[in-house]
Amino acid sequence: MDCKKALIETDGDMEKAIELLREKGLAAAAKKASRIAAEGMVDGYVTEDHTTGVIVEVNCETDFVAKTDNFIGFCRNIAKHIALAAPADVDALMSQKFVDDTSKTITDLVSDATVAIGEKISVRRFARYQAAAGVVETYIHMGGKIGVLVEVNNDTPATFDAEPFKAYYHDLALQIAAAKPEYVLRDEVPTDTLDKEKKILREQALNEGKPEKIVDRMVEGRISKFYKDICLTEQAFVKNPDQSVTDYSAEVEKAIGAKIGPVRFERFERGEGLEKRCDNLAAEIAEMTK
Repeated sequence: MDCKKALIETDGDMEKAIELLREKGLAAAAKKASRIAAEGMVDGYVTEDHTTGVIVEVNCETDFVAKTDNFIGFCRNIAKHIALAAPADVDALMSQKFVDDTSKTITDLVSDATVAIGEKISVRRFARYQAAAGVVETYIHMGGKIGVLVEVNNDTPATFDAEPFKAYYHDLALQIAAAKPEYVLRDEVPTDTLDKEKKILREQALNEGKPEKIVDRMVEGRISKFYKDICLTEQAFVKNPDQSVTDYSAEVEKAIGAKIGPVRFERFERGEGLEKRCDNLAAEIAEMTK
C-alpha cells in the first residue's frame, strides 16, 4: 500500500515514487517497488588466459524453457561467439556469422532455437571486456539470475597466476553480485546523483524532527554511508565485513608484490526493466465459458 500511495502521489513515475518512499524512511517499500521479473538467463564466458570476458542476457517466455539444456546450450554458444567475434552491439551481433559454423548467422541461430525450443528467443544485451593490463572475470549466480563481469588491473604480469590474485578477482565478482555496487570509486558518482541523495537525506533528517541548524552536518555524515553502499572499493568485503574492499586489495597486493585494483564492472540481473507476462487464470476461464 505504501508503494501504491507513492505511485499515486507521483502520477505513476517509478523513480520519483522510490525517492518519495526513501524520503519518508520507507526503504523496504522502495526496494519492493523496484522489483522486476522476466524469464531467461544471464550467461558468461571468459577465455582461458582471462584477458577477455563476456556476460550476455538471453530471454525466453517461460521459466521452464530457461532451465532446459537446449536453451542453456544456446546461451553458451552466444556468449562464446561474442567473446571471440567482438560485435559492437546487439544489432551487429545478429548479422555476424557464427564462429563455430560460418554457414549460419546469429539471426539464423536464434531462429533455429526458436523453432527447436518452441518459444520466442531474444538476445537482449551483452557486455564484453578485454583487459588492457590485467584480467577479467565472470561470475554467474543462481543459474543465470545474476551475471557479473569485472576487469582487474595488475601491474606485474608474472603474478597473474598467483593463487591469492586468482582468489582476489573471483572474490570481486562475488562482491559485485552480492553487494550490488554502482561505481568503482566515489569520484565516478555523478554530481546530479550526489545532489539528489543529499536532498533525500536532508528530507529524512527534517522528517525525523532534527533541528535545521544541524541537518547539513548530519547529511555530510550520512553521505559517507551512501558512498559505502554504492562504491565497490568502499563497501564492506562480503567475506570479511570488518575490512573494506580497499583493505582486501591492499592485503593481496602485499601478498603477491604487485599493484592491483578493480577497473570497471557490469552487473546484469535477469529481466531488469522488463515486464513479466502475467497470466490471469480466472479471467481466462471466464472468457472460455462465455
